[in-house]
Amino acid sequence: MKIERYPPTNSTSLQAWNSADELLVQQADNHVTKQMQLAIYHDTFGYLSCHLHSFNPQVVTVSKSQEKAIIRNLQLNKQPVDGLSIINPLGDLEKKTDVVFMKMPKSNDLFELFLNHIINNLDEDGTVYVGFMTRNFSSGALAMAKKYFDSVEQTKAIKKARLMILRKPVGGKKESLIHKIEYQDLVFQQYYGVFSANNIDYATQYLIENLKVTESDLNILDLGCGNGVIGIMAHKINPEAQVHYIDDQNIAIESARLNSKDGTFYHQDNLDSFADNEFHLVLSNPPFHFEHENNIEISLNLFREVHRILKKNGSFQMVANQHLNYKPHLQKIFKSVHSVNNHAKYIIYRCLK
Repeated sequence: MKIERYPPTNSTSLQAWNSADELLVQQADNHVTKQMQLAIYHDTFGYLSCHLHSFNPQVVTVSKSQEKAIIRNLQLNKQPVDGLSIINPLGDLEKKTDVVFMKMPKSNDLFELFLNHIINNLDEDGTVYVGFMTRNFSSGALAMAKKYFDSVEQTKAIKKARLMILRKPVGGKKESLIHKIEYQDLVFQQYYGVFSANNIDYATQYLIENLKVTESDLNILDLGCGNGVIGIMAHKINPEAQVHYIDDQNIAIESARLNSKDGTFYHQDNLDSFADNEFHLVLSNPPFHFEHENNIEISLNLFREVHRILKKNGSFQMVANQHLNYKPHLQKIFKSVHSVNNHAKYIIYRCLK
């Protein structure tokens, strides 16, 4: 079976699965029957969905990029995608599940969102298998598992990976998990698993402090919007602007909906939804952490798309960590690139088309 990464990468050291995926598939081969209802959580590139496709699993994911990776790899292996059930973790499964296979996310906050969703949709005698690389395991993840399940066991390590086996869910139905964050006399809500759970990220705050929004900036895009705070603060500066919010995570888009009542929202991992020369202003704190990987390729591809969708003389304003050294890349794309208010850790770039 061939499994490819999406988005593609030029790095030959990055592959589309690891030993934790392999352990989960081996466990399924040994313990799952066709009569069981199976669910898969956080299948990074589709390795689990492709190998367990014959069980007709319900697949729970927060990312549009993960959803695309799963579909592309099913098609690559000539497996049907008709009837594929991809579920948003803010809604219920279509059917109660007997067994769950999860690739443990890096974020304990997202791990809790998934565990909360699982106990709301798991048969009382069901079992959850969580795969992880031993180097990435934390005591916080173990404590989180014990919060939701009475029985928590770990297997021995094989090829530097382990399984955590969860049984006997604790308590009844849990409610939605939402953080509330105070910032500049406003209260922002966001679902567990959205970036920066306890405060508005400091890089984002630095961008907001240095925003340049004019009366002529009437069409604004908040790229990688998270809970929507950047777009909302831009709208406060220019209330006449139409603000659009886009993010790879469905839980981020739904969080932005909680906070902005008059925006337009897109759950997408690219800018294909937008026409050339559409925006006066694009704002972003672009991601470079993807689970346990650092990868600026995705951001660089987005920067090229930002140039396409900006109007002539339109502005792209972004914040980045100093060590990423984005400026040479941006200078290849935009006609002018200015560094604004250098901070010890962060830098603001203003780029003009």
